Amino acid sequence: MNAPLKTQHDERPRTIGAILVDAGRLRLEDVERILKLQDKKGGMFGETGKKLKVLSEEDIQYALARQFDHPYLMPERSRLSHELVAAFTPVTPAVENLRAIRNQLMLRWFGTGDGNRPIAVVSPNKGDGRSWVAANLAVAFSQLGERTLLIDGDLRQPRQHRLFGLSNKVGLTTLLAGRSAEGSIQQIPELLELSVLPAGTEAPNPQELLTRLAFEKFLSDIRQKYSVILFDTPAASDYADAQILAVRAGAALVVACDRRSRIAQLERMADDMREAGAQIVGSLIRAT
Repeated sequence: MNAPLKTQHDERPRTIGAILVDAGRLRLEDVERILKLQDKKGGMFGETGKKLKVLSEEDIQYALARQFDHPYLMPERSRLSHELVAAFTPVTPAVENLRAIRNQLMLRWFGTGDGNRPIAVVSPNKGDGRSWVAANLAVAFSQLGERTLLIDGDLRQPRQHRLFGLSNKVGLTTLLAGRSAEGSIQQIPELLELSVLPAGTEAPNPQELLTRLAFEKFLSDIRQKYSVILFDTPAASDYADAQILAVRAGAALVVACDRRSRIAQLERMADDMREAGAQIVGSLIRAT
């Protein structure tokens, strides 16, 4: 049987106008207005739409993301937290900085040929932004097409299930306690390459759970399934959990909070983790 012929039109990317009409962000009559003004004055479709006040910059970035097959979510239609800026507002300085960190990690850690090695996101104190960084980095890696797993290793005050709108009834604690692991790892439908393992129900012995042999076996299994694995962690100055997770992972990304983090405290934490056997693969400063 002969394959159907492809016309030149079939191979063109969808226009910004068509994408926005399909998404309910632009009316057909407004498309006609934009095209008429383009014919008269010239210029880009998006900029012309802005002049006519029928398009916003957010509309244009949404359409461009769709044209270039870059996952981009609409806040009003998503259950995910608006803190996931990498998913909702990809063209911002904060997200560009996250992409720069992501690219460095791909070169310096994930792309070194030693297999799919996890990274723990660590910082000394509560409120430093570890969960925000871990979640948004996970989104950014998934947008590259990397099969990504985000694990909430903060068994004290977990946040990832809230950021991604997930149940926390099962997760890392139930898995390490030997209870049913079915449904523990939850795939994020809006971000096809991203899965999240919530912390799970509160346990009275987090450190003991993290040092069990079951954790080693679990890590060995998931390294065969995911190309990027990130751990969220509790504050390193409050608990030893962060150091345990960094050593289990093999590496740590240090998060500092602008105008709050103390250099001496950060250096002490990093030195302790190196002495315990974890490699510090990078650091970033999060603006307050």
